[in-house]
Amino acid sequence: MVKLTADLIWKCPHFFNPLKERELDLRGNKIAVIENVGATEDQFDTIDLSDNEIVKLDNFPYLKRLGTLLINNNRVTRINPNIGEFLPKLHTLVLTNNRLVNLVEIDPLASLPKLQFLSLLDNNITKKPNYRLYVIHKLKSLRVLDFKKVKAKERLEAENLFASKEVEEEIKKESTKTVAPKEVPNVSEIAEEEQTPKVVAPTPEQIIAIKAAIVNSQTLEEVARLEKALKTGQLPADLKIPGFDSDVAKGGDEKKDSDTQNESTVEADNMDEEKNEEAAPMEEV
Repeated sequence: MVKLTADLIWKCPHFFNPLKERELDLRGNKIAVIENVGATEDQFDTIDLSDNEIVKLDNFPYLKRLGTLLINNNRVTRINPNIGEFLPKLHTLVLTNNRLVNLVEIDPLASLPKLQFLSLLDNNITKKPNYRLYVIHKLKSLRVLDFKKVKAKERLEAENLFASKEVEEEIKKESTKTVAPKEVPNVSEIAEEEQTPKVVAPTPEQIIAIKAAIVNSQTLEEVARLEKALKTGQLPADLKIPGFDSDVAKGGDEKKDSDTQNESTVEADNMDEEKNEEAAPMEEV
């Protein structure tokens, strides 16, 4: 973090911007606290404090000349309730990409009598119900909000919605409630899981067929895929092996069944022989 000192203010660039306003460039200095701004001697129409680490918008001296304040890409969570007393002619305020969350947090801006252009984009406050109408209701002089012109229809709608103090307080309370977002499955992940073939372990016959298929493969991609299946010992269900079809698998199954039948037959014969041997001595007696 860098302290905003008078020396830093004097050393930072200052120039006439395209609007022919005198501007002080204090952006990107890792400034955390606004202080010593009196060193500007109220000689600037615009002050750019973008890309710093400012948390609270306060501590301004009386600057009757300042008309534009750029505070985008900071960490602003609070605004001085009396900011209007120190910046009476501020007409443009850019607070894009900060950390304002609840509607009540912008109430101090109502003390800025000349505020006409305001940006609160990329703040969580913009996701609150009735956000835009609430800001229009609170800031009567506002002409442009989030780079969109405030229409007469919106003013009328805001006036009707916040006709009573009770409604306004209820909406403020509602905005402070935090609702845990529901976990929504990622559609792309689901699609990927559905498309991914199930993996099954290869049988000895399939391993032999894979090796034979590698020898007969005609493309490098086919060879690489077959070699991967052989090394990992896992065979994707959609993998078609040349020279190995369902008939081969069927033959292998039939062979296993015949072997099982032969084994059971042999065991039955052995049992008959044992019975005959036991019965033979009894006949001699």
